[in-house]
Amino acid sequence: MRVGEQDKSSKAALSGSPFGREEGESLLEARGLTKRFGDILANDQVNLRINKGEIHALLGENGAGKSTLVKMFYGSLDPDGGEILWRGKPVRISSPGEARALGIGMVFQHFSLFEALTVVENIALALPNPGNMKLLAQRISDVSADYGLPLNPQDVVADLPVGIRQRIEIVRCLLQEPDLIIMDEPTSVLTPQEADRLFLTLQRLASEGCAVLYISHRLEEVKRICHHATILRHGKVVSECDPSVETPSSLARMMVGSEVMVVSQGALSLKRGDVRLRLKNLSSPALTPFATALANIGLEVHAGEVVAIAGVAGNGQSELFDVISGEVPVNPDMLEIDGQAAGKRDINWRRKQNAAFVPEERLGHGAVPGMKLTGNIVLTRHATRDGLISKGFLSRTRSSTLEKKVKTNYDVRMSHDDPEARSLSGGNLQKFVVGRELDRNPGILVVNQPTWGVDAGASALIRQALIDLARSGSAVLVISQDLDEIFEIADRIAVISRGQLSAPENAQTMTREKVGLLMAGGAEAKAEAL
Repeated sequence: MRVGEQDKSSKAALSGSPFGREEGESLLEARGLTKRFGDILANDQVNLRINKGEIHALLGENGAGKSTLVKMFYGSLDPDGGEILWRGKPVRISSPGEARALGIGMVFQHFSLFEALTVVENIALALPNPGNMKLLAQRISDVSADYGLPLNPQDVVADLPVGIRQRIEIVRCLLQEPDLIIMDEPTSVLTPQEADRLFLTLQRLASEGCAVLYISHRLEEVKRICHHATILRHGKVVSECDPSVETPSSLARMMVGSEVMVVSQGALSLKRGDVRLRLKNLSSPALTPFATALANIGLEVHAGEVVAIAGVAGNGQSELFDVISGEVPVNPDMLEIDGQAAGKRDINWRRKQNAAFVPEERLGHGAVPGMKLTGNIVLTRHATRDGLISKGFLSRTRSSTLEKKVKTNYDVRMSHDDPEARSLSGGNLQKFVVGRELDRNPGILVVNQPTWGVDAGASALIRQALIDLARSGSAVLVISQDLDEIFEIADRIAVISRGQLSAPENAQTMTREKVGLLMAGGAEAKAEAL
């Protein structure tokens, strides 16, 4: 695909094969692709074909081998066996530069942008021959507008919301004129309206002959926009299908190999319990040039309920979590835990009051990378009444017992007992960090992005555990960018935007459209929608 060219006749037909798919014009093909890391076979004889003009979903639970596979396509890893064909010819892709030269681009889940630079400067750094900056800026304006992703080339990235930053990543990829774009969880930072705009862009790219390899745990959107899906399990291809004729449940079943539990809200008492967590006119200045200040936030979380805070990343979620967890102090009366002023109390004091916290960043914040899992349990539970510390001595037996308990109850998959945290896949580390705190049965739980990067089966397990904890009498506050998750577990929903929090509303009367507008800034978003 060359940006702006039309090739609608090449769009892949998707019927006629056992999986509802004709041959089409093959763009990229993997034959028997294998990759091993020590004793772990990450990809085992993987066969996959992506046709020209096709939006192709790559699905699988955490640890299924998706990331390993696309890293080989993009030149970040060398395969140990098998071959990759590009336009029918075997190729060896030794680096991302070689991948881009072939026509393979990638939009990563985590942005790779310099916040102090402008849009045009960031894009110029990624192009082999950016040329004249004024001409490049004009090209960025033209291409971004043409594809419905308008950008101002002179904007400084630090001033932009994450939805616009996602546009930069996509436009930067488009300007490299790819024939295949690999997209990893592209809607994880977008409002529903921004996601709809992205889907239109992807459908147009496909109509022009560009192929898209689409990785997502959001199965509703896979069903909505993808022509074909390949499902990995334990490193092997276990199924292929046309997602449009499947349901999210059937896709999840293919991924997991069994039925995925249905999350149940359970009975919510008509009379809520006491307020266990209270924020009163909570304000906190931005601690860095790129942070978000919090302004006059008010919120009450009662015993027995799940309150969810929706919002696009970068609008104050991390700053709010840091204040509630005690990492950033505020005036004492701005925050109460079970009726006690806690604004200046440290995190250990809050843990002793039976409060627990799960940060967004699991590796480095939620867990020390080079420390074993038993050690990471000690770090967050030494101040609690778990019997880990007695008269100044650590009980290794107790910490080992807790590690095994969390591993079993939350299906944390690891190559051997008590590994270092950094050896776990992202999804398995998330299950460990969340499970470690849930195992305490805390009276107050604050969790930021509880199922970030977690597959359908594990997501259902975590979400049900959060609901069950609330129904047992705890107050649960969930900060999440996943609207499916929020509507599945929340009793009340608030939205954070630019450091300000909307009034919580009953989840049964709140709509996705209203949440999306509030996420984008209310009146301003309504004007844009018009």
